[in-house]
Amino acid sequence: MSTERDNNRDELARVHYLPTRQAGSTQNPVEADTEVIEGELISDDEYALLTSQKAQAIERYRGYRRDVVTVYKGVRFAATHDYTKSAGKALVRHSTYVVGGAGVLAKRVWEAKTNSRYERLLRAAEVQGDWDRLGEWEQRAEQARERRHRRRMDWLDAPAKLVKAVVIGSASLVGFLLALGIVLAITSKDIGQVLGPIEALMNLIQWIAWVVTVAWGPLVLAAPWVVVLTLWNIGRRAGAAPSWLMNGSQRKGDGGPITPSIVVTALRDLGISKLQSAIKEMGDAGASMLGPIRLAGCGVEVDVTLPSGVTTEEVQRKRRKLAENLSRHEHEVFITIPQAARTVRLWIADSGALDEPIGPSPLVTDPEATADLYTARAPWGQDLRGDAAAIALLQRHLLITGLSNQGKTAALRALVLWLALDTSTEFRIADLKGVGDWRMFEGLATRLIQGPTDDHVIAATEMLEEGVAEMERRIAALEASGPPTA
Repeated sequence: MSTERDNNRDELARVHYLPTRQAGSTQNPVEADTEVIEGELISDDEYALLTSQKAQAIERYRGYRRDVVTVYKGVRFAATHDYTKSAGKALVRHSTYVVGGAGVLAKRVWEAKTNSRYERLLRAAEVQGDWDRLGEWEQRAEQARERRHRRRMDWLDAPAKLVKAVVIGSASLVGFLLALGIVLAITSKDIGQVLGPIEALMNLIQWIAWVVTVAWGPLVLAAPWVVVLTLWNIGRRAGAAPSWLMNGSQRKGDGGPITPSIVVTALRDLGISKLQSAIKEMGDAGASMLGPIRLAGCGVEVDVTLPSGVTTEEVQRKRRKLAENLSRHEHEVFITIPQAARTVRLWIADSGALDEPIGPSPLVTDPEATADLYTARAPWGQDLRGDAAAIALLQRHLLITGLSNQGKTAALRALVLWLALDTSTEFRIADLKGVGDWRMFEGLATRLIQGPTDDHVIAATEMLEEGVAEMERRIAALEASGPPTA
């Protein structure tokens, strides 16, 4: 029995004890060869995104679209940045210097080779009616034409004279070198010295040819850049770039007076072919188109009668170019249509006058200022002519818009402060910005709401509802009173 029991005991399974950590023990337990799997609960859409090819393709396209939008925003931001605009304007300005310099140089060459300069001066003298100067310029033009003809005739004889001069010069040089060689041979008593000077000349020519060969490549590479730099300098000195590409210190003619010739030239250069042709055909160079130039506020005003075939709309569309031709900013030139047919009225501000601050309000300078809501007008600044601008406020709704810090609150407050002088006016003000812009009306306004919170918005809404109810009450009372009596 004992032996059989021992055999059965040996057949029992082996017991494996799991690793444990006793309380208070600092020893690490025996690590089991097991793998811990971490998981995450996902939705059906997330699962479809991980398993569906269609969902993955749609998500890729969304990613592409986001990338395109990001790149577009970045490019737009970079393209519209002030630094980019300044750099681009500078690049275009210096490029136009090169093109303008080429035009200036071509014009100089053309005037030097033709009588175009004298013809221009003759036309100017004829327009001014200066007959003495006209005769003088005619005489000079004839002399210049004769001298130019003689130079052209000399060019016909130049090849034969050049060949003759080269032959005579070469023979004289060879003779001189031989004579020098004979003198050296006699002095040194060496017959070989006769050809010494000629050999020295040949060596010099060979050395010059070697220098030219070495320097020719760099000269060819540098020549175009020298030409471009020369044209750039000519264009820069002549101010060949348009005025809108130049900064304030580079503009020419800013602040200059407006004269008839400047106005006619500006109209001629608008790019309207019929207007340009008509001005050229006029005997007075376009002066008859202009009315008197009158002072008008901080600028001048002139009426221009357009020639036949030119509409006022064509000139109005060229306002910006006309301002640049007059050495003004676009906002310093205004074009209106008077009652006269085929006429435009130009108002041209003094350079920089519109950028100057206006004077103080009459509410500050006039201690006896009064207000009448029903018959008077509120002072509200000054117009382009420098005259005081006023506005009637009876039954008037105003919508004042603009960028931040552009004077919206100040413009509205100037009107309300004038109304405060009229004792019949009642103020109900809601300032949802609440930074104290209307604090001076505490005690003057029937209702004054200042603040950006929800409570302030609710109070402003209730105030509007009260205003609507009050208007309905007044209208009902007006209807109940019957028709007005004489």
